Amino acid sequence: MRRLTIIFASLGIAGVMCLSGYLVYNVAYARGETVGYDTGYSAGETTGYSSGKQEGYEVGKTEGYSLGKQEGYNEGYSSGRADGYAVGLEAGLGHGYTLKDPTYEQAVAFLRQDTTDKNKYIEDTYVCSHFARDACNNAEEQGLRCALVELRYSDGAHAIIAFNTTDQGLAYFDAASDERARPVVGKRYYQCIEPRPGYYYPAPSYDDTIKDILVIW
Repeated sequence: MRRLTIIFASLGIAGVMCLSGYLVYNVAYARGETVGYDTGYSAGETTGYSSGKQEGYEVGKTEGYSLGKQEGYNEGYSSGRADGYAVGLEAGLGHGYTLKDPTYEQAVAFLRQDTTDKNKYIEDTYVCSHFARDACNNAEEQGLRCALVELRYSDGAHAIIAFNTTDQGLAYFDAASDERARPVVGKRYYQCIEPRPGYYYPAPSYDDTIKDILVIW
């Protein structure tokens, strides 16, 4: 009987010790879990934030730069193209004329239908320069590029016109008569005109020897 009592007493002490150990284990486990969680969470948060921040920065920088570059390029291209086209169109068209160099026959055909040569010559009011001006303006209104030509003499000058024809090169005409002229420096102008059939130009009383030929487009 005494032996059983000792056994039960021993078992009781062991049980208490086991129970105590179990309770200590649970407390330590709980505390360790809490500390570990807090420590792990804090460390993980710091590491994750740092890593995610760097990775996000790199990705954002690359994608943002690419997207911004593309959008900026598209906007700049569109704006530049529109502005450049408008400026180029205005500069190219000038005052509303699209001019071209005619063939020789087209130049002659224009002079035949143009009425500038029918205007009356009036000393000091409507002279050779006015004939040349009006003929040039009329040609440009029909899309033909026409030059005003100044023939310089020793004591004066004379104005005619010219077309840079596509088949015969530079062709000169006297706007007051529509006659073809072939001016040459050092030669008298009246000798450079191709008169109408049956017509003869007498030498003028002044010296019309050509000293210089100035072509103004």
